[in-house]
Amino acid sequence: MQEERQGCAGILLAAVGAVAAVLSWAPKARVSIHGGFEGMHRDLSVLYVDLPLIALGGALVPLAAWLLTLRVLRRPWLAAAIAVGALALGVWGLLSWWTPYEPPEFMG
Repeated sequence: MQEERQGCAGILLAAVGAVAAVLSWAPKARVSIHGGFEGMHRDLSVLYVDLPLIALGGALVPLAAWLLTLRVLRRPWLAAAIAVGALALGVWGLLSWWTPYEPPEFMG
């Protein structure tokens, strides 16, 4: 019974991680989707390339941390804390590394 609850907690953590990663990524991707000034720099590849990768990473990073910690230390509360920390570090790394294309400013 305890293994079932731990499995459900891991799946829930993966789902929360995917949603958190996508929601933190979406404001930066908005520029690429709308295209900026008059839609001239629209790049919809962020929807079919970046979005699935962000969601997959957001799900797998905390899940991997959860499973590894649970296997080594066998303490679910510590595994959850480490998985949340791994998700926070992953989102921070994503937001500091990934920047959408921004056209150069007009100097006139």
